[in-house]
Amino acid sequence: MLGAVLILFGYLCGSLSAAIIVARLMGLGDPREAGSGNPGTTNMLRLGGRTAAALTLLGDALKGVLPVLAAHLAGAAPWVLGATGLAAFIGHLYPVFFGFRGGKGVATGLGVIIAWAWPAGLATLGTWLAVAIVTRYASLSALVSFLIAPLYLVWLGAGPILAGAMAVMTALTYWRHRSNIANLLAGREGKISLSSRSKND
Repeated sequence: MLGAVLILFGYLCGSLSAAIIVARLMGLGDPREAGSGNPGTTNMLRLGGRTAAALTLLGDALKGVLPVLAAHLAGAAPWVLGATGLAAFIGHLYPVFFGFRGGKGVATGLGVIIAWAWPAGLATLGTWLAVAIVTRYASLSALVSFLIAPLYLVWLGAGPILAGAMAVMTALTYWRHRSNIANLLAGREGKISLSSRSKND
């Protein structure tokens, strides 16, 4: 029973789209209908500037962290920890409160990994930053860091259950980034820029 409550809590937290909430509060409209159409940090940077992007990043990360921390505090079994984090991630992708039209889950996924096992989370975040600095592609940073994340979880002792849940998150991340992958292969993917907004999230 407790496991089901925690998993549901994770999904509902994930369904609170920070980008849409911040955009409404700042009078920016619906980020799903402007820019890249993705309710995420990069698109909010384009639409509302650094403050909007920072609030979106923080909100999306926290909704991955908080449900998993609640599961930790409740003494949940590893499978419940994994399922709760995965539910928060899926909630971001398919939010019940916003017509199941969500984002790509990178910030929420990073929040989940950090809450599962912070050393693996920091290693994943470090990989994202390294790839972003070298290539300036936000999408490629997400794809590379999430691909390696299950290995970090195993290597740093988080266990196979959490690594398996992360593998599912990775597969979903690749699915949600399929247009970015096509753009990367075609050389059309926009790069990260604080002054000139990137074309894609």
